[in-house]
Amino acid sequence: MPDCLNFRRREPPFSAESRGMLADCAAPVTVSDLARDLHDRLSLAPRVWRPIARERRRVGDMAAKLDRRGAFDETGGPDDPRQQYNLIRSWLADTPAELVALKRREAELLFRRIGITFAVYTAGGDPERLIPFDIIPRVLDQAEWRHLSGGLKQRVRALNAFIGDVYNSREILRAGKVPESLILHNEAFRAEMQSFLPPQGVYTHIAGIDLVRIAANEFYVLEDNCRTPSGVSYMLENREAMMRLFPDLCARHRIAAVSHYPEELRETLRSVAPPNCEREPVVALLTPGSYNSAYYEHSFLADEMGVELVEGADLVVDENIVYMRTTEGPKRIDVLYRRVDDDYLDPLTFRPDSTLGTPGLFNAYRAGNLTLANAVGAGIADDKSVYRFVPEMIRFYLGEEPILKNVPTFCCAEKEDLAYVLDNLHELVVKETRGSGGYGMLVGPQASAAERENFAAKLKDCPADPGALDLPDFR
Repeated sequence: MPDCLNFRRREPPFSAESRGMLADCAAPVTVSDLARDLHDRLSLAPRVWRPIARERRRVGDMAAKLDRRGAFDETGGPDDPRQQYNLIRSWLADTPAELVALKRREAELLFRRIGITFAVYTAGGDPERLIPFDIIPRVLDQAEWRHLSGGLKQRVRALNAFIGDVYNSREILRAGKVPESLILHNEAFRAEMQSFLPPQGVYTHIAGIDLVRIAANEFYVLEDNCRTPSGVSYMLENREAMMRLFPDLCARHRIAAVSHYPEELRETLRSVAPPNCEREPVVALLTPGSYNSAYYEHSFLADEMGVELVEGADLVVDENIVYMRTTEGPKRIDVLYRRVDDDYLDPLTFRPDSTLGTPGLFNAYRAGNLTLANAVGAGIADDKSVYRFVPEMIRFYLGEEPILKNVPTFCCAEKEDLAYVLDNLHELVVKETRGSGGYGMLVGPQASAAERENFAAKLKDCPADPGALDLPDFR
């Protein structure tokens, strides 16, 4: 899925990150990590919620479409092969199965040696998992990528406008397009951000948009991530492994480069330095530390961007200016790419028991002496209960029709939807609206009868939080 889209000069410098491609394609493009990544994301349950009372017909249409021809096959299948996969098919025909299996094992050994892992804390055993790697790449041609990139840019622009609006004039709330109570009583809403405009009005500098494809020209957004999106390093390493292990396959395609992502990210961050920064902006990446599940990515991106990787204890705030402790003395920080959640950023403003942040950091931010990427409070735009209003945001702020569709879902806070969910748990994916990372959820088709019964009891006791996604047979 798409990775970093940089907006400069005429538009604010956003980046839309969705794990896959970076640039517009000049020819067919292989995205080797997408096939396995997509399967894993669906297994972990897309985490988006949409009231279905008005959407039930659309869900039925989508499911019927898939029922007529089975799950969508990216390659087109043996009876109707897609042209984009002709070179892949010929390569597979020429490559012994034993060699493919050997290369897969080599990739796993490579990832293990380098330490390319992520953590899953609820599966039991060792929480560390290797990055998924699929030998068969996914191909997006130029037209497909242009369609996707246009839809992603549109969506991120609307999300950023929404964040700025709800913390300032709240026009969309006054217009009745989004319920006021859904925003102002939401845990993701940060009252501390009211009446504050970050440099260039950018709140979500890097956005992670999760996608699924159900037909040749039909893409759906499963989830928006505007807080601290993670995963791009795995895409970069996956591409590097593919180029190293299968140079002959890659040589058959004109592949759009992704290796320049760190440089693009660094320049994006520098471009939103505070207005009072009159020198070359100093950028640092703030990490919770080596025990965080995404620490590999933090260190990888800092190294690739050529910026310092810092923890909260490495920073000090003096007169609302943030400094980094170095062997040569304090060094001022202008832009902090933070991979620490809002709650833990500053114990003076948020959780007083946090040891991951730096006292006074938020005051420096409000004083205009520091840029935080992403902005504090950006999570209000990716809350699962807010997801259902993104198409309306696009119409309201941009005056355009959405290019990418939302997946219809059920909101269990609505009586009719809750009844439907309880009757169809075996077909649905249910997720807490405040949840993330695949926790607190049920994948109905994969769950046992006992697990579904326990989750049904949970829904009856607290129906206001979870939502359910009607998930056809995506593969």
